[in-house]
Amino acid sequence: MTSTSVSQTQATLDHHLQCFGTCNVEGILEDYTDDSVLLTPMGVFRGREALRAFFTMGFAEFGKPGTTFAMKSSIVEGDCAFIVWDAETVDNKYEDAQDTFIVREGVIAVQTYSGKVTPKQR
Repeated sequence: MTSTSVSQTQATLDHHLQCFGTCNVEGILEDYTDDSVLLTPMGVFRGREALRAFFTMGFAEFGKPGTTFAMKSSIVEGDCAFIVWDAETVDNKYEDAQDTFIVREGVIAVQTYSGKVTPKQR
C-alpha cells in the first residue's frame, strides 16, 4: 500500500461526496466506469447507465429542500474507503448508513451501500 493509492482514493472519495452533496449526476458518474458495480439492498447496479438511474432516483429525494446530511466517520486505507453517515429527507430518515468504496486507477470499481431507512409518516 502506498501513500499515492491513499491520496488517490481520498481524492476520488472527496469528488464523489462533493458531487453527491450538490446532486450532480454527471459529476458523480465521472467516478465510475461501465464496469463499476454498486451493491445495495435493492440489488446490483452495474455500469454507468444503471448508476445514472440509481443516482437520478436518489437525487430526486436528497435534492429536496430541508435535507440534512451528517458524516459520522470516514476512513481511507489503500484503495478502500469506508463512510458512515446519517441523513434526513422530506421522505425518509437514514441512520448509520454505510458505504464502502474500492477505488482502482482513480475510479470506483466497487461500492456497497446499506443503512437503516425509516419512511416518515405523512
